Amino acid sequence: MAILKPNAFEFFSHSADQTRRLGVRLGAMLPVGTVICLEGDLGSGKTTLVQGIAQGWGSTDRVTSPTFVILNQYRRPDGMQLYHADAYRLAENDPLDLAILDIEQALENGVLIVEWADRLKESLPKEHIWIQMQWTGPQSRHFILTPEGKQNAQILKKLQHAIYGV
Repeated sequence: MAILKPNAFEFFSHSADQTRRLGVRLGAMLPVGTVICLEGDLGSGKTTLVQGIAQGWGSTDRVTSPTFVILNQYRRPDGMQLYHADAYRLAENDPLDLAILDIEQALENGVLIVEWADRLKESLPKEHIWIQMQWTGPQSRHFILTPEGKQNAQILKKLQHAIYGV
């Protein structure tokens, strides 16, 4: 059994709806400039979680996996953007592939979520929320949410309180 890093917490989801609700709560707490890094195998719930995050963040756009287009953008009524990237097809830490993401622009104008973030770990901002996701059954998933940086630790502390009351 893994020992969690300080300020990290586990969440067990028993349905896609529960995974989306976790995302809605997290999305409602994200300020512009936040980076969410998702790590998990196929079917671990990454896109389902992003659907909830986008909804909670305030976008009504349809959220789909960006696997083939690399980067999707979802709008909020105030003009801010949620950038949803998929690094699965990118070369690990390749500067040319990273240019596609335009991380600086994304962080100035909204929130960046990167699926398969472990492929770009060295090139992503040091302050982020890392979410490890694991398929544990047909409807169940296990998440470990770990913050890097003071602001992200506060976000996850608020999220943990909203979910567990602790």
